[in-house]
Amino acid sequence: MAGESPGMVERTEKGVEAAEGAEEAQETARAETAPLTNRPAPPPSAAKTAARRRLKVWSPLVLLLAVLLGTVQLLRPLPDPQFVVAGDGAYTFTGDAFAMPWPGEGQAAAEVVGVGSLGTYGERKPVPTASVAKVMTAYVILKGHPLGTGEEGDRITIDATAAKEAGAQEESRVEVSEGQSYTLFQMLQMLLIPSGNNIARQLARWDAGSEEAFVKKMNEAARELGMDDTTYTDPSGLEASTVSTAADQVELAREVMKNDVLRKIVRMPNADVPGLPGRIYNNNDDLLIGNPGGLGIKTGSSGPAGGALMWAAKRTIEGKERLIIGATMAQRQAGSNDANAHLKVVKERSYKMIEAVQDALVPATVVRKGDVVGHVDDGLGGRTPVVATRDLRAVGWGGLKAKLELTGGGKGVPHEAKAGTEVGALAVGTGPGRAQVPVALQRDMASPGAGARLTRLG
Repeated sequence: MAGESPGMVERTEKGVEAAEGAEEAQETARAETAPLTNRPAPPPSAAKTAARRRLKVWSPLVLLLAVLLGTVQLLRPLPDPQFVVAGDGAYTFTGDAFAMPWPGEGQAAAEVVGVGSLGTYGERKPVPTASVAKVMTAYVILKGHPLGTGEEGDRITIDATAAKEAGAQEESRVEVSEGQSYTLFQMLQMLLIPSGNNIARQLARWDAGSEEAFVKKMNEAARELGMDDTTYTDPSGLEASTVSTAADQVELAREVMKNDVLRKIVRMPNADVPGLPGRIYNNNDDLLIGNPGGLGIKTGSSGPAGGALMWAAKRTIEGKERLIIGATMAQRQAGSNDANAHLKVVKERSYKMIEAVQDALVPATVVRKGDVVGHVDDGLGGRTPVVATRDLRAVGWGGLKAKLELTGGGKGVPHEAKAGTEVGALAVGTGPGRAQVPVALQRDMASPGAGARLTRLG
């Protein structure tokens, strides 16, 4: 039996021997008194004989089995210790609940990176992106041709198609001529600042050999980022069949803002590129100039799309930059077919959201040094409290219920350690950049003893 100890087995064996001795004494007594009664002692019954034999055969086997099971229990690997967060595993920021000034039509989504989602607005259905699609074009280009800070990259020669498209009056384009060459960094400036459709298509042909092959790469990148409601059919976004959602574009914005080169370009209100007839200007320059924390990212507007904007901003709190990202789509100036009027509307509505979030962010002490923030469960009934080694400061907004999580820091939790040993970290928020502090054992943590190992189930 899995729960028997060697001592219990020994007592069982002695009991069996005592029973056998008593039965033999009774038979001896009957044999001795048989002459007095002129009757022979009755032989042992077949059942008793069989029982005796079974007892003699099975007793050693039971003993052996108990020893084997006990040994197995003692030698089995211990379960991995697990962290358990104290309370409900969350911290709620005090103050009035923050209310995002959503646009009132279309759709929008926003988050503070490392803190959490600010929510979404409107129906999550794919709508035309217009030139916001160029963000994915730039992302795919730099995946295949990464640039370091300060690097210009390969030189790209303008082909006849891009030069011809430079004269198209019905779309956004950059005035380039066949045979000119520009660095990759300069091409990305022309793509993202004045939003050149001809530059988007030129980059696609340069990277993948054809626009069709490049579009395939754009859609593959979208799937990798979890942008399941997004479909790209062209690299510029001019086609109304290039569609996405605000929530999907936030996924892309988060990745784009990790890239130093793209982050540098999208926050440029203007730029001088040698070889162009004049300075190029950003359609988002009023955010970049008017809001000290404005970071871009990309505007878009057309009849089918209305006004669209992928945006980013920051606010520095306690010396640390907090990144705010969002996307606003399908915004329209009522009664107008003018793409520029739609663009004006989406910028005004997005800037209100940006400023509201910047104003709403507040710091808070989530836990204090020495607070018990959870425990280590050894899986066999043992629990050892863990404490924060310093104050955990985080940023949020009124009413935000921020998730708390204990992690092992990639090293795993030990089975035993002394009090004060750092065994992991307590984090608050979501995603990269969330705030965290180390946690340590409040008292010595001992490995499970023999009793716990022998009686473990499962």
